[in-house]
Amino acid sequence: MQLTTWLQLVLGRPFRRAGHRTALVAAGLPLHLAVVPLWLWLLGTMAALVRAPGVVAVAPLPMLLTLVVTPLLTAGQRRRYRALVGKDLPRPAVPGPGRNWKSAVRRLTGRALWRQVCYHAVAGPLLAVLDLAVLAVWAAALVAASIYVWIWALPPQWRVTDLGYTTQAAYITAGGLALLFLGPRLTGALVRLDTRAAEVLLGPSRTEKLARRVADLAESRAGVLDAADAERRRIERDLHDGVQQRLVSLAVNLGLARSTLGDLPEDARKVIDAAHREAKEAIAELNNLVRGLHPAVLEDRGLDAALSGVAARLPIPVRVAVDLPQRPSPTVEAIAYFVVSEALTNVVKHAQATRADVTVKRIGETLLVVVADDGAGGADLAAAGGGTGLAGLAKRVASVDGTFSCRSPAGGPTVITVELPCAP
Repeated sequence: MQLTTWLQLVLGRPFRRAGHRTALVAAGLPLHLAVVPLWLWLLGTMAALVRAPGVVAVAPLPMLLTLVVTPLLTAGQRRRYRALVGKDLPRPAVPGPGRNWKSAVRRLTGRALWRQVCYHAVAGPLLAVLDLAVLAVWAAALVAASIYVWIWALPPQWRVTDLGYTTQAAYITAGGLALLFLGPRLTGALVRLDTRAAEVLLGPSRTEKLARRVADLAESRAGVLDAADAERRRIERDLHDGVQQRLVSLAVNLGLARSTLGDLPEDARKVIDAAHREAKEAIAELNNLVRGLHPAVLEDRGLDAALSGVAARLPIPVRVAVDLPQRPSPTVEAIAYFVVSEALTNVVKHAQATRADVTVKRIGETLLVVVADDGAGGADLAAAGGGTGLAGLAKRVASVDGTFSCRSPAGGPTVITVELPCAP
């Protein structure tokens, strides 16, 4: 059983995909040779220019025809890989949509087209030579390995008169078997070389791949942020409509019990008073938690109303100026709200300020948020601690590719500037 398995690994594996790969090589031969006549024509025209300058007008034709057939040959190569080995060659970035002359110029001057020309005009003929060599090895291997079949197809008198053919045929058969063993490996090596050349020259460049990767990561990150923001809004609604309403009902019932049940023992009244007080404190803490998750006023009425509510709860006067012709995305809107809310909280706790100003406006595709105060200053973005929380705000802003800066000299004032992208 082990010997059979070993023979299958040694003899079966090389031939398992040899048929598809050989078909890929055979189908690629005419495509690799397609541009050769045009380049021979171009070389002949260049040689004719030396003897007859009057043929200058004909000289560009081979190059123009090469540019015309290049997209067709590229499509043929992609179809060849897709049909025979099930591989989709990546496509390069399109220079730009449109059918006007500017689009044509962008395509003609783009690197993608000239990489394809390099594949068909330079790599293609070289690969065609290798294709012919590999196909010749397969043909020789099949003919040599089946030499006895060809011999028995000859007239019988030839086999009788030339009995020495058996020894020669044995050597030829052995050579054919050796070529059959070598054929799949040569074919696999050629297919890998051709595939690598096609991916490099017919597909996107390394810069384009990195740009696509960055775009994909940015899109996936935006999806994660939107999902997280939607989940926060869902939790806020559940708390507001569920737990908070239950606590309010409990506080109301406890208040009614304390007011209407006058004949209760003093110990029971103390217990009801304590429960009523704790219920109100729990409601207040839950309100703060809900506002920290995602305030309902932000979703219902936007940044202006939400920031005005934050400013109204602070012990110092805060001027809020919001100028937004249209609302940004929910994620950007939530980040702007939390940046202002946290910054104002820091002003009250640490800045010793007497007033603060909040400005929110949209400039082009950027949402500008500025929070300034007249406090003592000295806020440090790089400080590890100190209760400022600026590093957390900077990370939250960076999550949407925004910029965060804090200017806070000793003695004040402190100005926090945030720029958030809000392109559609």
